[in-house]
Amino acid sequence: MPLQATSGAASYDAFGGGVPVVPAYIEEVFSTYLYTGTGSAQTITNAIDLSTKGGLVWIKDKTTGGTSYENALTDTVRGATNEIQSDTTAAQTTNAARLTSFNSNGFSIGNSVRYNQNTDNYVSWTFAKQPKFFDVVTYTGTGSNTTIAHNLGSVPACIMVKRTDSTGDWQVYHRSLANTEYLVLNSTAAKATGATRWNSTTPTSTVFSLGTDATVNASGGTYVAYIFAHDAGGFGLTGTDNVISCGSFTSDGTGLATVNLGYEAQWVLVKNTTSVEDWQMYDVMRGMSFSSAFQLNPNLSAAESNVGSNTVLPTSTGFTFNAFAASQTGIYIAIRRGPMAVPTTGTSVFGLSARTGTGANETITGGQTDDAVLVKSRGSAVADLISSRLTGTGYLVTSSTAAEVAAGATILQANPWDVMDGVKVGTTSTITNASGNTFINYLFKRAPSFMDVVCYTGNDTAGRTVTHNLGVTPELMIVKSRNNAIDWPIYNPTVGADKYLLLNGSASPFTGTTIWNDTSPTSSVFSVGTDNSTNFSTWTYVAYLFATCAGVSKIGSYTGTATTKQIDCGFTGGARFVLIKRIDASGAFYVWDTARGIVAGNDPYFLLNSTAAEVTNTDYIDTYSAGFEISSTAPAAINASGGTFIFLAIA
Repeated sequence: MPLQATSGAASYDAFGGGVPVVPAYIEEVFSTYLYTGTGSAQTITNAIDLSTKGGLVWIKDKTTGGTSYENALTDTVRGATNEIQSDTTAAQTTNAARLTSFNSNGFSIGNSVRYNQNTDNYVSWTFAKQPKFFDVVTYTGTGSNTTIAHNLGSVPACIMVKRTDSTGDWQVYHRSLANTEYLVLNSTAAKATGATRWNSTTPTSTVFSLGTDATVNASGGTYVAYIFAHDAGGFGLTGTDNVISCGSFTSDGTGLATVNLGYEAQWVLVKNTTSVEDWQMYDVMRGMSFSSAFQLNPNLSAAESNVGSNTVLPTSTGFTFNAFAASQTGIYIAIRRGPMAVPTTGTSVFGLSARTGTGANETITGGQTDDAVLVKSRGSAVADLISSRLTGTGYLVTSSTAAEVAAGATILQANPWDVMDGVKVGTTSTITNASGNTFINYLFKRAPSFMDVVCYTGNDTAGRTVTHNLGVTPELMIVKSRNNAIDWPIYNPTVGADKYLLLNGSASPFTGTTIWNDTSPTSSVFSVGTDNSTNFSTWTYVAYLFATCAGVSKIGSYTGTATTKQIDCGFTGGARFVLIKRIDASGAFYVWDTARGIVAGNDPYFLLNSTAAEVTNTDYIDTYSAGFEISSTAPAAINASGGTFIFLAIA
């Protein structure tokens, strides 16, 4: 029986020939990283330790309207300067100006136009070598049936082979095909039959088999194989989490396929196996949302293209795909969304800034890769904006029942989340960036135990459960129909599952068992009833979920005293964000933050349930190292003696 690791310690498992294996989180072994070319050497820091682990870097210039450059693949086994291209049959080429080094936290590139053309926009996908995830193997062909050893630690689910010393097609094995079948990565062709690729033999956890075809095994030829796992587990501190899946699907009569992975996908590679069609590659960083899907093709040098809304969508349990004709079969590789690690600092998952609008396109940043944003105009009565990476260009207003609005270029840029840090706002809108107007920005990163975003479609069924990936029981849930005008119901355990608050109002809790089906959420699902605000048939919804995360966030309640009161959140440097709502009587949703000032004097606040400008002449809360302090001057809506209040604080 192999020894399994706990708490990140090394384990001696059956894979790797007894080599110690440390379970990893997906964010440690896979990265989608966006960057802009400079024409000069630059370093890409993506937190992947390539110098120790080894792996593959796949780079593509995605600039629309620019020169089309090939998909460039470089790995640590062949060396940094040796490149092959997934969209050509060309042999390996060497150029010292391309990828110049593999680093402990990413890689460095030179001034090659394929990697670093000035002002062009690039995407890089990095796959670290890791048992039960990915491996890179090089070998020399024999010209006769043979087997090649690997260190994947599980049965390979997809193998991509390329001859490096000569021209030749890329040959692809996939577990969803017969072992006599193959695909060609640099081609649009459907699956083909040929026993000389894989010798009609299914790979094992230690070797894969080759026949005699020159594209995989010519005598004296040199080759590289990229090997992907399937549902092998071994990730995270539990050692059981799956992070990569290779499977197949068949589209229905409308062309739609729903793929259940057991986790939310962040990267998907798809190929139609029954018809001639391009390979398709999507990821959430470039855009895989309800408003757009940005496609790249491994078999083409073309720039990315926006193939439209609802083409490929991540779900909390997998993804949906709607780009094939009816009744077509496709294969896929899918990778789980990260992060999987629980955050330990507030600054790693929450950013805030007070700024003045410029009236020109700009990116507002939070200091981390962000998944949701709330922007509020400070000095004038203007609606706020809340949007997410999942919903794309659509935005909602917390003080309004209005349906989601598709942001124009003055509010958000065309692909607003296509950046590593922050979100891209537009030009003249008083909502986000009008010149001279002042704004407060809150940027949130989805992370276990802290915050999650879930999109779902209602079905009007009592007791319906919706899967989430928060990893703990949500303590604050805010839900809104995206495509219809209706209230924002809120769940909080102090309020109870048989009641609800409304974000767009100030009332005390309402009683209604059809909102949450009178059922408290769990660490994996939340329940909805038949109420239109959470589960009307065919309506689309977004849910923002928050929880207490030690040292990062705190959701709690307190009883008012009408005197100075300290709220201990378990923080060490005080709260940077505070939201308070009275629940035993009416009371607004008050918001403070350190960007505008939580100090000994006056502290500006605004109300989430109102479009009004911020109030600047009050001193209702003060600094406190473990959380925040309610001042003796606070009104009944914040500190009435005997009143009950709930709060969300973020360090």
